[in-house]
Amino acid sequence: MFREGSTMIIRSSLLMALAGALALAPAAAEQPAPHAADHHEFAIDTFRTESGVTLPKARIVYGTYGRLNAARDNAILLPSHYMANHHGYDWLVRARDRDGRPAGEARALDPASLFLIATELFGNGQSSSPSNTAEPFHGPRFPVTTIRDNVEAVHRLLVDELRVTHLRAIIGFSMGAEQAFQWAVSYPTFADRIVATSGTAKAWPHGVVRLEGQIAALTADPAFNGGDYTSPPKKGLEAYGMVWLGWLYSQEWWRREMWKTTAPDRTLQQEIENRRRTFFATSDANDLILQARTWQRHDVGTTRGFDGDVERALRSISVPVLYMPSETDLYFPVGDARFEAQFIRRVELVPIPSLWGHPAGAGGNPTDRAFLNEKIGRFLGLQ
Repeated sequence: MFREGSTMIIRSSLLMALAGALALAPAAAEQPAPHAADHHEFAIDTFRTESGVTLPKARIVYGTYGRLNAARDNAILLPSHYMANHHGYDWLVRARDRDGRPAGEARALDPASLFLIATELFGNGQSSSPSNTAEPFHGPRFPVTTIRDNVEAVHRLLVDELRVTHLRAIIGFSMGAEQAFQWAVSYPTFADRIVATSGTAKAWPHGVVRLEGQIAALTADPAFNGGDYTSPPKKGLEAYGMVWLGWLYSQEWWRREMWKTTAPDRTLQQEIENRRRTFFATSDANDLILQARTWQRHDVGTTRGFDGDVERALRSISVPVLYMPSETDLYFPVGDARFEAQFIRRVELVPIPSLWGHPAGAGGNPTDRAFLNEKIGRFLGLQ
């Protein structure tokens, strides 16, 4: 098993590449270079998780863009998605050169006027994770952390560390959308607006089954050894990635061979083999499973006071919500979003008209990127 420190030297650069590879590949080549962001870490002593396990020290890694203004009213939270780092929203952030001049494509969020806080989920390998936590919580003994655990930790970061008590908006893609919805239920007046792309307020049963299949593919590798592996379970990681890939894009994306937008000469078999070699190749297996369990267990209805009633929890959301499912998402189907939206009082349901499946919600190609930036910018009153 990877021990704490054994992979930390290279993990930062690897995760930066991975954040794009998981959600946006093969369109990563179309993305601009990572934006400059200030890198930070926030530690919480004796952090009690919803599972009842108390971590002696919980760490949240995050990045910031721009500066908090004197009125402290220009902050926007960008909670990360599956295995991503704080560069997971660069598709939404206006790049600037060293002299502060705008660079590249227009974006909805400009650090020249906004203070952007991009946090990293527990389990991504940089925030507290199975791979970087000492015994007795190393590897498979790390407690399953919920979306609410992540929200509570980030709430402490905002209030105690950054002295931010109100947000202009929370914008989340995928597991970031799960967090955005949870914020709207747990802290209904903390943010003025919520944006959720390619993600729902609950992990519905079909998604739970899909994740369980991925976990089963990984843990079937004998080298996994119940999570106490001495070297990466390579075959299991490849199987995990292949199951992931089968759900990532739409069926039409595959029929039209849309991977060729960035690799025009690559055959289907070559595309499969390329993904087999690269998907999750640098990820820790226990980290992958931890975040999958976090994803599976999410349900705003199980927030204290709602007794498992997801409809009542959604009705409690009082702020405007821009809800942007991808029309072809197989992870978070548009039907689940339509079902949830009927219970949210102030919702704009704007499906993303894309064949790119799940990555459409993270600007996985130029057309989707432009669509998202325009809609989000208008919703936030930035355009």
